[in-house]
Amino acid sequence: MDALVALDTALFRLVYEHLRNPFFDWLMPILSGHPLFYPAVILLAACMLWRGGRRARLCLLMLLLLLPAGDGLVCNTIKKAVGRPRPFAALEGVESRVGSGQNRGKSMPSGHAFNWFAAATILALYYRRSWRFMVPLASAVAFSRVYNGVHYPSDVLAGAILGSGYALAGLWAAGEVWDRIGRRWFPLWYARCPRLIPPWPETGPPDSAATAETDATRATTEELQWRRAGYLLIAALLLGRWAYVASDLIQLSEDEAYQWLWSKRPALGYYSKPPWIAWSHWASTALWGDTQFGVRFFAPLIGAVLGWTLLRFLSGWIGARGAVLFLLMVATTPLLAVGSTLMTVDPWNVLFWTLAMVAGWRATGPEGRTRDWLWVGFWMGLGSLSKYTALLQWLCWAVWFALWPAARQHLRRPGPYLALLINLICLLPPLLWNWQHGWVTAQHVAQDANLGQPWRPTLRYLGEFLAGEAALWNPVWFGAMVTAVIGTLRHLRTDSRLLYTLSMGLPVFLVYLLWTLHSRVMLNWIAPSILPLLCLTAVYWQERRNQWRPWHRRAYAVGLALGLLMLVPMHDSRLLQRATGVVLPQNLDPLHRVRGWKETAALAAEARRKLLAEGRPVLIIGDHYGITSLMTFYLPEARAGLPEDPLVFCLPSPRPKNQFYFWPGYSNRKGVHAVFVRRLKSPVRFKEWIRRPFDPSLRWEAPQPQPPPDTLLAQFEEVESLGVFPAVWRGQPQQWVQLYACRSLR
Repeated sequence: MDALVALDTALFRLVYEHLRNPFFDWLMPILSGHPLFYPAVILLAACMLWRGGRRARLCLLMLLLLLPAGDGLVCNTIKKAVGRPRPFAALEGVESRVGSGQNRGKSMPSGHAFNWFAAATILALYYRRSWRFMVPLASAVAFSRVYNGVHYPSDVLAGAILGSGYALAGLWAAGEVWDRIGRRWFPLWYARCPRLIPPWPETGPPDSAATAETDATRATTEELQWRRAGYLLIAALLLGRWAYVASDLIQLSEDEAYQWLWSKRPALGYYSKPPWIAWSHWASTALWGDTQFGVRFFAPLIGAVLGWTLLRFLSGWIGARGAVLFLLMVATTPLLAVGSTLMTVDPWNVLFWTLAMVAGWRATGPEGRTRDWLWVGFWMGLGSLSKYTALLQWLCWAVWFALWPAARQHLRRPGPYLALLINLICLLPPLLWNWQHGWVTAQHVAQDANLGQPWRPTLRYLGEFLAGEAALWNPVWFGAMVTAVIGTLRHLRTDSRLLYTLSMGLPVFLVYLLWTLHSRVMLNWIAPSILPLLCLTAVYWQERRNQWRPWHRRAYAVGLALGLLMLVPMHDSRLLQRATGVVLPQNLDPLHRVRGWKETAALAAEARRKLLAEGRPVLIIGDHYGITSLMTFYLPEARAGLPEDPLVFCLPSPRPKNQFYFWPGYSNRKGVHAVFVRRLKSPVRFKEWIRRPFDPSLRWEAPQPQPPPDTLLAQFEEVESLGVFPAVWRGQPQQWVQLYACRSLR
C-alpha cells in the first residue's frame, strides 16, 4: 500500500510540477470550472429538447435523474468514508490553482471525473458517436484536476471508473423499473417506448395490451395513465422536498424558529397569529424531535396533499393530462415552491383555503347538500386558526353568489349559515386569548396594515407589488393568469367553473392590489389567491386547447424552463456563482435569511463561555424576536431549558411588540451577566454591487459597530462592545452580528 501511495504521489508531482506551462496554466482552470459552463449546458439542453425528439428527451431525463443522485449519494458518500485530504492540504509546496475555498471537501474519488465520465457514458448510449468528443473532454477535465493540485491521479481514475459503472448500473436499473412499472401502469406509453435506450423496435411488444383495445378503452387507459403520472410526480416532489429540508443546505428562518418557540408554551392564541401553527409544530417535533426536519415536516406534506387534491379536482374538469400540466405549473411557481419547504402560517392557510374551495364547489352545485357546507365551514375554521386573513374567503363567497345566480338557491338553505357558525366556533380560542390580553393582535394587524395613516392615494408601491408578484408567480404563469382573468371578465356567466375559480382568488388579489395605493403590501399576503387563479388559468387555456398555436406550447415550455431556472438558485444560491461567476452580497442573496444562524449561535456561545469565567451566571439576549428564537433553537443548552428555565431572552420593550412580552423575562435575575447579540445589515448597496458583481470581497465588507441600546445601559452596570463578527457558513459570511458583554444586572 505504501508503494502505491508513493507512486500516486510521484505521478501527481510529475503532472503538477514538471508538465507546467503557460498554456496549461490558462486552460486547466477553465476545464475545472468556468462561469459559462452552466449557461452552455442549459443552451445545449434547450436545443436538444427543441429538435431532438424522443431520443433527446430520454437522454436528458436520464442525465437529470442519475447525475445529481450519483454525485450526492455515491461520490460524496465515498469521499466522506475514505476521508483522503486533497494534495494542496497534505503535500508541501502544493497550492490549489483554482482556489482552495472551492475545494474544501475530501479527495477520493474525484467528483469532476465521476460526473463527466458518467455523463459521457449516458450520452454514448443514446448518441453512439458522442464518445469521440466526450471521452477526450472528460479525460481533459480529469487531468485538469491533477494539474490544478486538487486531486491525485488515483482520485480521477477511481472517479472515472465509478462514474462509468454507476451510469451503466443506473441505466440498467431504470430500464428494469420501466419494464416492470411501465408494462403494468402505463401500457399505452410502454407500447410506444418499450425501451429507455435505443435502438427502439418499430412497434410495441406483441403481447402489448394496448393493441387490442378499443378507442373508448384507450381513452380511459390514457386518462388513468396521466393520473398515475400525476401521483408519481407528487410522490417524487414530496420525497425530494423532505430530503432537501433534512439536509444542511438551509437553516431555519426567523419566523419558523419564532413559531417553533411558541409550541413550547401551547396557548389559545399568540401575539400576531392564531394558535394552529404552534400546535402543528408541537405535533411535528413530538414525532421527529426539535430538528430542522421536525419543524418543517408538514410543509412538503402540505404540498403533496394540495397536489393530490387538485389533481383529482381538476381531472374532472380538464382531464388528467391537463391536471398534470397544472401540477407542473404549481411546481415551477416560486412562491408555492417556497411554501412547500418553509413551515410558516402560509402553507396551512393555502391548504385550508383550497380544501374549502373544493368542498364549496360541491356544496354550491345543483346536488349540494348540507354535509358539504359543514365541510366548508370546518376547513374555513381551520384556515382562520392558521391565519386571520383566511376570513377574506367569505368575501370570495359573496362574489361567487353575486356572479352565479344558480348558486343563490343555497342562501335559502341552512348550509352556508352552518358553515359560518362552525367558522366562528373555531375562532373562539384566539378570540378568548385576545380578550384576555387587550386585543393586541388587532392592534398588531392594524399597525402592519398602516391603518392609522391617513388615506393619500399613491402609485409608489403599485409597480413594486406587480413586479414582485410576477417574479414570485413565475412571469409566464403570471401573464397567462392575467390573460385568463381578462378573458373571463369579458365573457361573464358563460362557464361556472371559470367564475368559481375567479371568485375564489381574484377578490383577495384585488384587495391587496388596491391597498398598495395606501401603503406597502408584503408579497406573500396574496398566497391564498394563487392556486384558485392558477386553476382558472389551467381551465381557461385548456378549453382553448384546440385553438392553441405553436407559440402557446412553446410559451408553456418556456414557463417550465424559467421556473426551474428560478428555483435552482432559490434552493442553493451558490449555484448562481458557480454558473455565472456573480457574487451576491449578503443582503441580495435570497437564502441569507436561512443561513448562518447556527454559526451566529456558536459566536454567542463562545462569548458566553468566556464571560462565564468571571464566576457568574450568563444569559444571552437578542435584539429581535427572530434572532432570539434562532439562538434558542441552535443552542442545545437553550433548548434543554425550555420552557421553565430559558437561557436566551429578547430585549424587553415597554409595550407589546412580540410574544416575548407575555413570557417571563430576566429582570428578576439580579447580578447576572449577559451576552447581547445585535444583527447588523450588510453595508453593500445594489448600486455598489452592480458596479463590481464578480468581486468576492463584497461579501466581507463589515458593517460599522453600533452603540448599545439605552435599555441595556439602564439594566446593566457595564456594557462592553466585543466587536462585529461574521457568521461564516461554508466559507462565506451569511450574517453580521455585534456582540456586547453586559455585566451585573441591576
